[in-house]
Amino acid sequence: MNKKILSSGLIALVVFSLALAACAPAAAPAAEPTKAPEAAAAFAPMKVEAPNCDYGGEFKSIEAVDENTVKFTLCYSDPGFPSKVAFSAFGIQDKDYMDANAGDSVAMSEKPNGTGPYRLVEWKKGDSIIFEANPDYWGEKAKVKNLVFRWSDQSAQRYLELNSGTVDGIDNPAPEDIVKLKEDKNFTVYDRSPMNIFYIGFNNKIAPFDNEKVRQAFAQAIDRKRIVEQYYPEGSTVAENFVPDLFNPGFSKDIKWYSYDKDAAKKLLEDAGFDFNQEIKLSFRNVVRGYLPSPDKVAQELQGQLAEIGVKVKLNEMESATFIDATAAGQEGFYLLGWSADYPDSTNFYDYHFANENNKQFGALFPDIAEPIKAAGKISDTAERQKLYDKVNELLKTHVPMIPVAHGGSATVFKAKVEGAHASPLTNEIFAVMNNGADQLVWMQNGEPASLWCSDETDGETLRGCEAMYDSLLAYKVGGVEVEPSLAEKYTSNADATEYVFNLRKGVKFTNGAALDANDVVSSFAAQWDAKSPNHKGRTGTFEYFGSFFGSFLNAPEKSAE
Repeated sequence: MNKKILSSGLIALVVFSLALAACAPAAAPAAEPTKAPEAAAAFAPMKVEAPNCDYGGEFKSIEAVDENTVKFTLCYSDPGFPSKVAFSAFGIQDKDYMDANAGDSVAMSEKPNGTGPYRLVEWKKGDSIIFEANPDYWGEKAKVKNLVFRWSDQSAQRYLELNSGTVDGIDNPAPEDIVKLKEDKNFTVYDRSPMNIFYIGFNNKIAPFDNEKVRQAFAQAIDRKRIVEQYYPEGSTVAENFVPDLFNPGFSKDIKWYSYDKDAAKKLLEDAGFDFNQEIKLSFRNVVRGYLPSPDKVAQELQGQLAEIGVKVKLNEMESATFIDATAAGQEGFYLLGWSADYPDSTNFYDYHFANENNKQFGALFPDIAEPIKAAGKISDTAERQKLYDKVNELLKTHVPMIPVAHGGSATVFKAKVEGAHASPLTNEIFAVMNNGADQLVWMQNGEPASLWCSDETDGETLRGCEAMYDSLLAYKVGGVEVEPSLAEKYTSNADATEYVFNLRKGVKFTNGAALDANDVVSSFAAQWDAKSPNHKGRTGTFEYFGSFFGSFLNAPEKSAE
């Protein structure tokens, strides 16, 4: 059975290369042009700059050198910068359109204005999203006229729809369905590498998880091997570190997680003065992910395992967007979550979760964990980075902000006739390259997007919708992890990777007819970076990805003492 598994050598090579150089419904009203194509005013280049680097972020300045050139000056070296700016949360928006909507993700979701291969026709909330090929797309045009997104959180429903022919492809088939689908010549299964982590999270500000001994006890009370064997497909592994063993540097081969030991767990709880009469709430969303293919079954399994040491657990199933917002805001003390790689480097896992002040899900940051994480992201020497990550993994085991459980194998499945179908290790499948020989391609995923402007989103289904309509400066190759040109046809960097210059393609237009220029790039990044920007609004206002990738916000309000 062929499995597309990325070797650690490939990951290292990628990081090194980054361091170098039927009847369609009536269309929704199109976004109104905001830049007159004729008699345009002289270009006035924008620049947003921090007075110094003391504010704690990575950006020193972003400036439009001229109409087609953008320069980023950084406060410290970042060899992974190209791979970061390729991510979909940094899709480029028309400056004037964003100004007119004051950065409101919800408003801009009603009439998305992107440069991508598809544009929105209609979003039937709770049912489907219909896109049509963008006739003015700057690159290779989409091969199918209409793209339809549907969703179901039930893998059985997705399998039924695929088998009955009502959809062309599905995400995350159940482990038991993968076997059947691989034996059926009508379908093709595309395996994903397990570049993910499923973990059990704790918030150290919410009792009883404000006690480190309680967190350590729970870590020893969970039989992680049983969970993987019972609820995961072939190709999945029990997690020993927070990052998969594909990541080098990052994975510490000599550092193993706690062994399953019920007696030791119960004694730790007794030593901690744990109240065995209390009921602990375990929150989760019943949305299938590659890192967690059976959320409800795993939640029930955990409930049963903890009952064996006398811990009473109440399951709390939440709607997906509500759950994500609540954990991000630090409102859930005990929960099930996971992460799939956005780009192939350990910074994407460690920095976002344990060195990111904008991520409140674990409560207060552990400074002794955050400091080596931040230091590792600023150096390119593999051995030196690994020493720091070894320290991080030892401290994660000590403090237990979470329990790493599994690196989950997963897949997409398409009808065999769909040309160009694939699975992405980054879960960002590109539908514009697919062709089913019809006027409509129907894709069924696990959940409904929260919005269709993704600067302030983290959910995979939401990001996939944005990826169909927006472009970033760079892109990941179809089905791969390497970076290639997108809105920027090329870029250069200085020797110490603190300065990056991007040259934009000429002739690119947004769907409202406005022409792309360097100020659009500056404005799109400034809306996330600068807390005083009128466009720093989004849907929740947290801009988690920006904080995890690039550190503190410019002009962020000072934190009040707790």
